[in-house]
Amino acid sequence: MANELLILFLGTILFLCVESKYIAYNTSQGVVPGKLNVHLVAHTHDDVGWLKTVDQYYVGSNNSIQGACVQNVLDSVVQALLADKNRKNGGMCMHDEASTHYIDMIDQTTLGHRFIKEEFGVTPRVGWQIDPFGHSAVQAYLLGAEVGFDSLFFGRIDYQDRAKRKREKSLEVIWQGSKSFGSSSQIFAGAFPENYEPPPGGFYFEVNDVSPVIQDNLDLFDYNVEDRVNDFVTAALSQANITRTNHIMWTMGTDFKYQYAHTWFRQLDKFIHYVNKDGRVNALYSTPSIYTDAKYATNETWPIKTDDYFPYADNANAYWTGYFTSRPAIKRYVRLMSGYYLAARQLEFFSGRMNSGPNTDSLADALAIAQHHDAVTGTEQQHVANDYSKRLAIGYKEAEQLVSSTLACLVESTLPAGCQNPVTMFQQCPLLNISYCPASEVDLSHGKNLVIIVYNSLAWRRNEVIRIPVIDDNVAVHDSNGTEIESQLLPQAEVFEGLRNFYVKAYLGHTPPNTPKYWLAFTVSVPPLGFSTYTVSTAKRTGSTKSSVNTYQSNEKARFEVGQGNLKLTFSTDEETHSNYVNIRSMMDKQVEQKYLYYSGYNGSHQKDPQNSGAYIFRPNGTYFINHERQITRLHKEKEHVEVEFIVGPIPIEDGTGKEVATKISTALSSKKTFYTDSNGRDFIKRIRDFRTDWDLEVNQPIAGNYYPINLGIYIKDNKTEFSVLVDRSVGGSSLEDGQIELMVHRRLLLDDSKGVAEALNETDCVADDCRGLTVQGKFYYRIDPLGEGAKWRRTFGQEIYSPLLLAFSEKDDKDDWMNSHVPTFSGMDSSYTLPDNIAMITLQELDDGAVLLRLAHLYEIGEDKDLSVKTSVELKKLFPEKKIKEVKEMSLSANQERTEMEKKRFAWKVKGSFGDEHVLSRGGPVDQKELAVELAPMEIRTFIIYFDDNDMPNLLSDA
Repeated sequence: MANELLILFLGTILFLCVESKYIAYNTSQGVVPGKLNVHLVAHTHDDVGWLKTVDQYYVGSNNSIQGACVQNVLDSVVQALLADKNRKNGGMCMHDEASTHYIDMIDQTTLGHRFIKEEFGVTPRVGWQIDPFGHSAVQAYLLGAEVGFDSLFFGRIDYQDRAKRKREKSLEVIWQGSKSFGSSSQIFAGAFPENYEPPPGGFYFEVNDVSPVIQDNLDLFDYNVEDRVNDFVTAALSQANITRTNHIMWTMGTDFKYQYAHTWFRQLDKFIHYVNKDGRVNALYSTPSIYTDAKYATNETWPIKTDDYFPYADNANAYWTGYFTSRPAIKRYVRLMSGYYLAARQLEFFSGRMNSGPNTDSLADALAIAQHHDAVTGTEQQHVANDYSKRLAIGYKEAEQLVSSTLACLVESTLPAGCQNPVTMFQQCPLLNISYCPASEVDLSHGKNLVIIVYNSLAWRRNEVIRIPVIDDNVAVHDSNGTEIESQLLPQAEVFEGLRNFYVKAYLGHTPPNTPKYWLAFTVSVPPLGFSTYTVSTAKRTGSTKSSVNTYQSNEKARFEVGQGNLKLTFSTDEETHSNYVNIRSMMDKQVEQKYLYYSGYNGSHQKDPQNSGAYIFRPNGTYFINHERQITRLHKEKEHVEVEFIVGPIPIEDGTGKEVATKISTALSSKKTFYTDSNGRDFIKRIRDFRTDWDLEVNQPIAGNYYPINLGIYIKDNKTEFSVLVDRSVGGSSLEDGQIELMVHRRLLLDDSKGVAEALNETDCVADDCRGLTVQGKFYYRIDPLGEGAKWRRTFGQEIYSPLLLAFSEKDDKDDWMNSHVPTFSGMDSSYTLPDNIAMITLQELDDGAVLLRLAHLYEIGEDKDLSVKTSVELKKLFPEKKIKEVKEMSLSANQERTEMEKKRFAWKVKGSFGDEHVLSRGGPVDQKELAVELAPMEIRTFIIYFDDNDMPNLLSDA
C-alpha cells in the first residue's frame, strides 16, 4: 500500500511517496517430525523483591536502582498475545530451594496453584525453577512429581557439572529425587545450556537492547534477513549438539523483560517466518509443556539423576554457599512465623474462618513472598529485607488477634454468654527470644495470678520445659488441676540484659522500665492439637528450686557436672571448649569439643580472580579461632539432648575485614569423609567431602565447596555411633574433618560479590545515633546415639523445633476460680487418640467453602529406622470428633486436582538404570471410605479435602 510521509526539514515541507508492502508473518508452525525443532519460549523473570521491594517492582518506582515495572509487563504482554493467537508467553517467580523448609514450600505452592485454578481454571504442568542457586531433591520429587508436574526446568547448576553434561548430552535427565519413592515420583528435568537467557548470537529484543533486529524491508538500508536466519540456525545447531532428540528450547527472555512486549514479539514473529521459509530448522512458538510433550513423544531413553544439585558454583572460586547463612535473623523470623502460621490455621479451624474479621491470609501472603529466592536467602538489598520483615510483622499481628480471640473463646466455652464476645484478654510475647515478655513480667504481689495457656500444634502429646521471664522470686506454678508443680528459677544472664534493652528499644522505641531477674522454668504437659493451663502466683514455694551462679577465675581449675537424668555433661574450667558427654541409658560416653571460629572474607585482591565473599558467595581467606562469643548450654529434665543457645555479634569490622562466624563441634567418630544433610527438612542426603556423584570434582575451594544447606540437621556416624546436630533456622554447614560438624551462624562482609545485589552484606541496627552490627541469637541442639538410633530424635524433635509451643498470657484475681469457671484443657482430637510416632499433621486449614484441607506426612525414609520406617494408618474420624465426615477427596500435594486424575496423566519415561530396591517401594492404599482410615508409607505426604455434614455442631465462633 502507498504511504505518504510528511517531513518538516529546515523549514521546508517535503512530500515523499514511498511504496511499501505489508508482510503477513506466518507464526502458526507447530512441531515438524524429522527436523530440528526450536521451541521459542517467551518468558519474563520478575523477582518478588530483590534490588527493589515487591511493590516497587510492580508499580515501577525507585527506578534509580533498577528500571523495572511489572505492570508494564502485564499490560503489554496481554496486548501482544491478543494480537496473535499463536504467540505464547509465561513468567513466574519461584521459591528458593536451599533455605526453605518443605512445609513452607508446600504452603507457598498451594497458595499459587489454587489461585490459578480458581481464577483461570488452569492446572500447571511444569516446574519453572530457573533462578534458585542450586536445586534440591525435595523440589524434584515433592514439589515436582507430587504436585502433578510432568517436567521441571532450571538454570543454575555447577559449572563443572554443566560442562560434563554438555559433552554427554545429559543436561536433560529423569530425576529420581527420593530413595523412598524411586521411579514412582520421578520427573523429567532439564538444565538450560547457559542460565535462563536467550542463546549466544544476539537474541535480546527489549526496546533498548543492542541485538540486531531483523530488517526485512528491501526499500531500506541494512536489509539482514539472511544474516539473521544464519545466526539463528547456527545457534540452533550448536545447542542441538549438546541436546538429545530433535527438540531444543530457547528461553527467550530474562529479568523484567517484555515491559514493551511488541519489541520482542515482532522479532520472534519474523524469526519464525523467515527461519521456516529457509527450511534448515523449524521454529515455533512453544511453552515448557509443549516442549515436554514433544520430548516424551520421541520415546527416548534418558539418563537418570539422583540426589540434588548442591552446592552450586559458576566458576572455580565462586561457590554460592554463603547465602545458606546470609541474614540469619530474617531466616529465623521466617521459620518462627512458619510454625506460628501452622498453629494459627488450626485455631482458625476450631473457631470457624471469618473473612470479615482477623484471619491468617495476610500472614500466608507474607510467608509466601518470603520463600522467594531473593528473600529468605538473604540475597536482597537491605531496604528490601526490611520490607519482607515488615510484611511478616503485619501478617503476624492479624494472626495474633485471631489466636488470642480463639483461645479466649475456647477457654470460655462453658460460660453462659457463649463465645460471641469473649471477655478474656490474652497477650503473646513475640520478643521472648530476647527475654522480653511484658505479660509475664507483672507484679503478682497484690492478689494477681498469671494465667498461661500453652498450645501444642503437633498431633501428639508433648512434655517440655518452658521458660518465661519474671521479676519476683517468690512464685509458685500450678497445673490445670490446681496442683503445684516443680519449677526452677534461673538467673538472667548478664549478656541478655544488654541485648534485651537495645533490641526492645529498636523494636518499640523505648527501653523497658524493668529488667526481670529470673527465668521461671517448669515442665508442661500438653495434649495433641490442644492446650493446658498453668497459673503462676506468689505463694510459699514448695515445689520450686532456685538456681545459683558459680563463678570461676580464669586460672582456677575446677570440674562441674550438669544434668539430673540419663544425660550428663562434665565441664572443666581449664578446658572451656571440652565436655564429657555421658548417657547412662544408651551407654554413650564421648568427649565433645566445641569452638567458634571465623573465616576472613576474601577481599578481591587477586587480580586474576578478584571474587569477593558476599551475600551469595562464600570465599574464605584464612581461618581464625575466637573465644569471645557467648553461649548457654542447657540440659532439660527427661530429655537426652544438649541445647546450646548462642549470641554472636556484632561481628567486629574495625580491621577493615569482613568475617563469617562458624561453630565447630568435634568428636572422635571415624566418619570417613561422610556426612548427611537434610533436603529442605525432609530426606537426608549422603555427602562425601571433596566428592560429587555425577562428575570428578576438581577441588578449588575445599571449605566453601563442601558446604551444604541445612534446614533440619546434619549428622555423622561410624560403625558404632551417630552424632546429630539440629538447627533452628536455615544455615550452611559441613563436616570438614572426620568426627567434626561445622555450622556457619553469622556473616558480616564489607564488599559486594558482584553477583547482582550490588550491596555489601553489612547488617546494622540503629537506635537513635547508636548503630551496631547485627547481633544474632539462636540455638542448635546435639545428641549422640548408638548406630541406627538417631533418627527417632532427629525426626521427632525436628518437628518440635519447627512447631514450638505457643504461649498466651492473661491475669486473674486470687478470688477467681479460673480452673472451674473456664476450660483448663482442650484437644481438637478425640481425647483417646494421638497420631502415631512416625506421622505429623502439617496442614489443618479451613477453606473458604467450609471444607478442610488436611495434610499428613510420614516422617521417616525407607530403612531409616527399624521400628518407624513402616506403613502406618491414621483414623480420620478421631481427628474430627465433633464433626461427621461426609466425603474425603485425596488431592495432589498442592490441592488443585484430585490425586486419581493426576496419576492417570503421569508420563512413563524410559530411563537408563535406576537406584534403590524398587521391590520395596510402596504407597499407602486408597482411603477406606467406610472406616475413614488413611495409610501412609515412608516419606509419603497425603493431602485431602474433607467435607462435613451441614448439620454438624457449629464452630465456636460465628461471623457475627
